[in-house]
Amino acid sequence: MIIDFHTHTFPDAIAEKTIAYLTEKGGIKPYREGTLSSLIENMKLSGVDYSVVLPVVTAPKQERTINRVSAENNGKNNVFFAGGIHPDSRNVDETLDFIKESGLFGIKLHPDYQGVHFDDPRYVRIIRGAAERGLYIITHAGYDVAFRDHVHCTPDMVLNVLKELKGLIEDKLILAHLGGYDMPDESLKKLIGAPVYMDTAAVLRLYPEKCREIIIRHGADRILFASDSPWDSQKDYIDILKSFSLGRETEEKIFHQNAEKILKSGK
Repeated sequence: MIIDFHTHTFPDAIAEKTIAYLTEKGGIKPYREGTLSSLIENMKLSGVDYSVVLPVVTAPKQERTINRVSAENNGKNNVFFAGGIHPDSRNVDETLDFIKESGLFGIKLHPDYQGVHFDDPRYVRIIRGAAERGLYIITHAGYDVAFRDHVHCTPDMVLNVLKELKGLIEDKLILAHLGGYDMPDESLKKLIGAPVYMDTAAVLRLYPEKCREIIIRHGADRILFASDSPWDSQKDYIDILKSFSLGRETEEKIFHQNAEKILKSGK
């Protein structure tokens, strides 16, 4: 079984326009169209059994709609959804309660697109509230291709949050991009062994040897297979991870066992 723990989709009505905007802003070309139907089709072609969609709330007014749509589609067509919340939300408790009661496994944060540092008190409040409800927190970490001039989630910021919420969020926090996009050396130096999950989204192709080292040193029990579709290829990422020759037991943990444990928390 293969679970892709980090994908994105956009509503059919705005997918083409959104993909074009993000392509221009980030200077990257998508592998797929970015719609839910395109993701489902690609899963079949790539041998992916389940995918997890991570919505990004870029304004507080989007929370209600995004979370309602995520809840309505969660688990259908072998696709699971996270909830979303904005750091400037005026309804933090209400929003987190809805996400929990809807059976979603957790929340997605994106410090760059939300314009807030990961260790900002607004995020700390949200992360605390999510963890108290048994929700997982997955965040973009490291550089973002559209915001290269400033990093809103560094390994040091992650360590600050872990320290402030010690005893509450251990193994509830998931760092995308193996701890920091385009920051493998800092991830290796500062995050190896920390009580966090890491996903493989968008980085396996960039520096495969470093990725293999992070995976081995951090431990397979806390690594999640992910592609960042539509921004990278699900099939290629499966092949790259298999090329690391990590062994069947390790691959099983990364490809699906760790993800299954997290997704079951929402039930």
